[in-house]
Amino acid sequence: MNVSTLDSPLQAGTQSPAINRNRTMVAIALVSFASLLLELALTRLFSVVLFYHFAFLAISVALLGLGAGGVFAHIERDWLSKWNSRQLGVRICIANAVLTLLVLEDILHLPISMDLTLANFGRLTVLYLAAAIPFFFTGLLFSIVFAREAKGIGSIYASDLLGGALACMAVVPLLNTIGGPNAIVCSSLMMAIAAAVWAEEKRGRTISICLTVAFALLIAANHSGKLIDIVYAKGIRRDQPWMLFAKWNAISRVEVDKVGESKYIVIDADASTAIMNVDPKNWDVNGELRPKDNGNPPTLGYNWKKDLMSAAPAVANVLRPHGKFAIIGPGGGVDVLRAVANGSKDVTGIEINPIIADTIMRGNHADYSYHLYERPEVHMNVADGRSWIRNSKDQYDVIQMTLVDTWASTAAGAFALSENNLYTVEAFEEYFQHLKPDGFIAITRWEFKEPREALRVVSQGMEALKKFGVTDSGKNFLVVSDGELDVDGRPVLVLAKKTPFTDEEVNRVLTHLSDNKNLKVLYLPWMAYTGPGPSLYLRYGDSRLGVWSAMMPFRSLIAHPADSWKSYPYNIAPVYDKNPFFFFTLKTSNVMKQVFAGTGRGMDWKVNLGITVLFMVFGISIVAVLAFLILPLALHNRSKHRPGPSSRLFYFIAVGVGFILVEIALIQRFVLFLGHPTYALTVVVFLMLLSSGAGSFVSRSWLKRTSSVRVPLLAIAAAIVAYVFVLPVALSSLIGAAFALKVAISAALIVPLGFAMGMPFPTGLRALSELDDNRVEWAWAMNAAASVLGSVSAMIIAIHFGLNVTLVCGAIAYLLAMLLVGSFRQQLASST
Repeated sequence: MNVSTLDSPLQAGTQSPAINRNRTMVAIALVSFASLLLELALTRLFSVVLFYHFAFLAISVALLGLGAGGVFAHIERDWLSKWNSRQLGVRICIANAVLTLLVLEDILHLPISMDLTLANFGRLTVLYLAAAIPFFFTGLLFSIVFAREAKGIGSIYASDLLGGALACMAVVPLLNTIGGPNAIVCSSLMMAIAAAVWAEEKRGRTISICLTVAFALLIAANHSGKLIDIVYAKGIRRDQPWMLFAKWNAISRVEVDKVGESKYIVIDADASTAIMNVDPKNWDVNGELRPKDNGNPPTLGYNWKKDLMSAAPAVANVLRPHGKFAIIGPGGGVDVLRAVANGSKDVTGIEINPIIADTIMRGNHADYSYHLYERPEVHMNVADGRSWIRNSKDQYDVIQMTLVDTWASTAAGAFALSENNLYTVEAFEEYFQHLKPDGFIAITRWEFKEPREALRVVSQGMEALKKFGVTDSGKNFLVVSDGELDVDGRPVLVLAKKTPFTDEEVNRVLTHLSDNKNLKVLYLPWMAYTGPGPSLYLRYGDSRLGVWSAMMPFRSLIAHPADSWKSYPYNIAPVYDKNPFFFFTLKTSNVMKQVFAGTGRGMDWKVNLGITVLFMVFGISIVAVLAFLILPLALHNRSKHRPGPSSRLFYFIAVGVGFILVEIALIQRFVLFLGHPTYALTVVVFLMLLSSGAGSFVSRSWLKRTSSVRVPLLAIAAAIVAYVFVLPVALSSLIGAAFALKVAISAALIVPLGFAMGMPFPTGLRALSELDDNRVEWAWAMNAAASVLGSVSAMIIAIHFGLNVTLVCGAIAYLLAMLLVGSFRQQLASST
């Protein structure tokens, strides 16, 4: 029997039904806001404490917890009927507010490394289960309210989506202003406010208000991060005296650490970049540099020029010492210093993180870096590298990217956004378009005994050059490594030129290699050709050559690309905007073999860890869904009368899978268009939740018969298929528009689809209630379970088949839901 909060004898009857309904909607919106804020903040926190691969766990944890709460509500329906919805709302929200803070402390203090040990796996399991607890209580509350408020399900579900949409809008400014840990405390604050809205008794209201004040004071006291911040990250204790500065934003957590006499910018307790501490005019002075008048100690016995010019990326400066540079991701200024000190009069830096570019390099460490980013020949821009280059009207001699990757998950988090669009074929085409006729791209990647990413860079360049009529590109590449490749890896520079490298350029590189014995040739022009080589071809045994096993893959790739893509043990085929997963080079058939064969615990292991974690999360999700969702419900209902066909539940599974597949694919699609993953998350999810909420709100009045939901389901599927063809063209042609106009364009594309996608779920729940099918909570759990598996499946499909196939799978899920509408055999009764 359904228990309505408006009819329950336990309810204090002093307020009108309309006021009670409004309070319920406000409370639901606040709880939804708090829960989604917690989920998004956890992705940021997991990226720092664990590795960015594990940020995807936040989505899985949240959906699993929500589903498990629905299971508990279904199984314990009789016990929970002792209290009305608002009484349960007060208790659950108060408990959730406190538990969220305890979960935060658990995450900050667990020393979890990337080692595959039982102890480490145990700590990770504790973290996984602990993080799911707040979402369990949210799922419990929502499923209770949805079951008891069947007549108002459309408006209540709309409030749920509205709260989530507002959380998407709030997460970026919150992370930028108060940081990751405080954003989670803010989630507790919103839960406490929700408890106050639910509360009718004086005791519950007093506790809620006291908690609200306490959390607000805690956020204010912890504004500098001195009370609550990272203790362990990647298994290493971070609250050490060598940490000079730390700050959060939506992109990452950035530290400045002192190591000896040097200072490093550390991103998410992992990736690091040295801050240059030298005047470019005196970078070749041995011994003591000229003392600085600001009191900073001089650097003793160090020749910056010798050190920086013996690195692989310096080959770009050897070839274009006075060239015009565009440097994507300059970090602490290594590439900028090299360009300026070699004589470049025009250096453009494009740094995506304002903490690095403004707070550190042009702020608290400007003196230390000799105001490198404020020099007249240096032009710094805080922007996404590809978007900035694409909108630029300038032509460059060199476009350079040195070890620019996404070790750090953004606030968007997860595998949906862990890759970026800097390394796709279309990106390379745009780089070539912005080069002078004899310009080149200079990309440095970290490589191992069996190179992979540098090879994929070559593949990207070969495909992009075809657009410019270069079908034989053997003379357009030059590859140099910083030492012999080993298990822990070495930097490898790939130069890709619009025109063939000249004899004079190759000789200049070889002369530089003779002066810097650590540098090794992996590929020179003409190496891909058989037969007698010209005089520039180095003979076997030359000290400037790398080992044969490292050279051969590059020669084979350029000579026979299709054969190399197929036969090479790693996936080095080119990637495009439709599948921008450049860093996923493991072939699925060899995943476990390549992960455990000789990778040890070095950098190679970290690279391999990503794809392994994805499949591990998929396996864990299947087990968790079976253990916490499917099995308990199946056992509970085994001996009971089943009021309706099981196909009704499959309807909710299809809707859940379809929604999450489309959402994740759209987020990835809009990353390039909006300029950053964080903006894609904020705009896409906000628009989807807001428009879905509107669709849910009108669903009751628009869809008076269950069968009528077939119309929006068919419209959704048709629109998704149309987007496969429309989005790439539309987004590509409008990428140069102003950001405000881009948001408006995004709304025009997403809102109609989101509006329709908001109708099927509440319509199905309302149908269950009208048909006296008491499995509303079960339907909620099945929808959550489908979202858990769908979120992981979305990335597996995208990585292997591309984003277009992911969208098509979403369309198929909605078509399947349309076929299952027939299981709701009675029409919905219209409400008057």
